[in-house]
Amino acid sequence: MARIGSGIIVAGLTAAALAAISVLAVQASGTAPDTSGPSVASAPSGSASAAPSRTAAANPLPAGSGNGLRVVYSLGADRVWLVGDTGKATRTFTVAPGTVDPAKATYTVTSRTSLGTGGDGVAIEHVVRFATSGGVIIGFSAAQDGSQPSVDPSKRTGGIRERRADGAALWELAVIGTKVVVVA
Repeated sequence: MARIGSGIIVAGLTAAALAAISVLAVQASGTAPDTSGPSVASAPSGSASAAPSRTAAANPLPAGSGNGLRVVYSLGADRVWLVGDTGKATRTFTVAPGTVDPAKATYTVTSRTSLGTGGDGVAIEHVVRFATSGGVIIGFSAAQDGSQPSVDPSKRTGGIRERRADGAALWELAVIGTKVVVVA
C-alpha cells in the first residue's frame, strides 16, 4: 500500500486554505466610489450631503464608540473613523456598504487579504474582515481600478467599499485583533 507523505498533506491543506480565503474575499467585497488623492474626510461624489470636510474635527467620533485603538463604522452615516492609541480620530472617510450590514456591536478584525476579486468582479485590495451576518462575511475593501460599480440589491454582499487611499490607511491600522466598533 502506498503512503502519502506529510509534505503532500501539508500542500493540500495549504491549497484548501488559500481557496477558502479567496472565497471569503469575494464574499466580503462590495461597492464604493474611488477618488484620487488622499483626504482626511470625504463624501462620495454625487452625495446629497454637504461638501466634504477636510478634518476629523468636522465629523467627530460618535458618542459611545469605545476607547483606545479602533475602527469605528457608522451605519447611518456610512462613515469610518480610524482611531489611534490616544483615542483621537486620525482619519475619517465615507464608504459605500454592501447589501448586508453588521449588527451594532464591537467586533475584532478576524482576517485580512491584500488582494482579491470582489463579488462584483472588480479587483480589490486591502480586504479587512470583521463580522458575519446571516452567513455573509462583512469587511472593508477598496477597488484597485477606482471603479464605482452599482450595488445589486438582489445579491447579499457584505463588502464595505472605500477609496484606495482610505483602504491603505485602514489596512495599516486594522491588524488581526483590532477592535471594530459598529454604531447606528
